[in-house]
Amino acid sequence: MFGFLSPIPYPFGTERGGWLMADFDAGLAQARAAGAATVVAPFVDPIGRDAVIQFPGGVNTQLYWHTTAPSYPPLQTIPDNRVYLSADSADAFLHSYRQFAGASVDSDDAHADGALIGKPGTEFRQVRLSSPLGKTVVIVTNGQLPYPFGRDVAGYAVADVAATVTKAQSAGATVLSPPVGRQRSAVLQFPGGYVAEIHNG
Repeated sequence: MFGFLSPIPYPFGTERGGWLMADFDAGLAQARAAGAATVVAPFVDPIGRDAVIQFPGGVNTQLYWHTTAPSYPPLQTIPDNRVYLSADSADAFLHSYRQFAGASVDSDDAHADGALIGKPGTEFRQVRLSSPLGKTVVIVTNGQLPYPFGRDVAGYAVADVAATVTKAQSAGATVLSPPVGRQRSAVLQFPGGYVAEIHNG
């Protein structure tokens, strides 16, 4: 989370995710070798270094490194980084991202239920990936998406979607899309504008 004291400077706020690098320079070199462009050159921040890269398809991601290595407790579930792409750019992104992240394809469904992106009665391509950097869901569409789809940047597996929706609402979140599909996928917006998807784990 970034809390800017000024208006958010471009292009920050457009990232689809961010990864803490064990070796910042090696990570940036690996991204470039995989076809990613550097859109914000490396810079020093109060606790480390940062850069923003862009994969084919216009997917921006932040790479960062901490001067003092952080120590976090393990997550109970691994969130999904959600990426929306057109059919023209999806394969180029997948090739580049898989090379950079060492990602494997868990599933590639050309007939995913359109209700999951607010378009019941239609189908779309959904690719699920796993890598040492976490999970990524690539959603390939014609770009004609109803609000709020495309604005959700992460997806979270939860034990009970209905209970989580109730808990989120009591904490000030708004339900932008109610639960649909077998996994009861829902989209929430939290105070500050953060939009995320949740689904049954």
